[in-house]
Amino acid sequence: MDPNQPASTPESRRSAIAVAGVGAGIAALRAPRRSARAALIAAAHSTVRKQGYAATTVDQICAAAGVTKGAFFHHFASKEALAVAAAEAWTERARPMFEMPPHTKLDDPLARLIGHIDFRFAMLDGPVEEFTCFVGTMVQEAFATSDAIRTACEASINAYCAALTPDIEATMARYGAPEDVTALGLAQHIQAVLQGSFILAKTTNDPAIARESVTHLKRYIGMLFAPPGAP
Repeated sequence: MDPNQPASTPESRRSAIAVAGVGAGIAALRAPRRSARAALIAAAHSTVRKQGYAATTVDQICAAAGVTKGAFFHHFASKEALAVAAAEAWTERARPMFEMPPHTKLDDPLARLIGHIDFRFAMLDGPVEEFTCFVGTMVQEAFATSDAIRTACEASINAYCAALTPDIEATMARYGAPEDVTALGLAQHIQAVLQGSFILAKTTNDPAIARESVTHLKRYIGMLFAPPGAP
């Protein structure tokens, strides 16, 4: 057994089974539709996640996309304009994780929430640049130099939190929660842990430390919604 694998709980056994079917969802996240414009956006996603926004040039993006520089400027006025479009596309690219995986069909909202954490855990594999977040990477560099990029990244991260909030609200309604816990606040915490785990993985160039962080996140959620007096 992998020591980094999150511990099974009664609420998550069905979601653990569902994780076995996340391959199609992960493939969908990593294989966006290709066209000239989409190829440039996909190239921005992969290149920026690997080497950062500032270090990525238009020429490099064109080379990775297999298009000419003229084609680039046909679609985008600047690298910043591409970055904004790529942040918006990142939101759409992430949408399948809230619609496709089997855990999204579970009746128990806590099982769905745990299933989502298991899904994110399963994605933490392979080269670091293939599972880290495009908007999280880009906003760390550009938040103070490009308000357009910062705003686009904020919208993408907010969209993730908004998509996660309904299951958290339903879990709180069924299982209860401390008075100072809000559904949006917990969604933002989940996002913060994930983004932090990506940074840790970059420090070691290895997903193991990120998987450990997500294991702790799953444990925290289990304890947060445990019945009173549960061990």
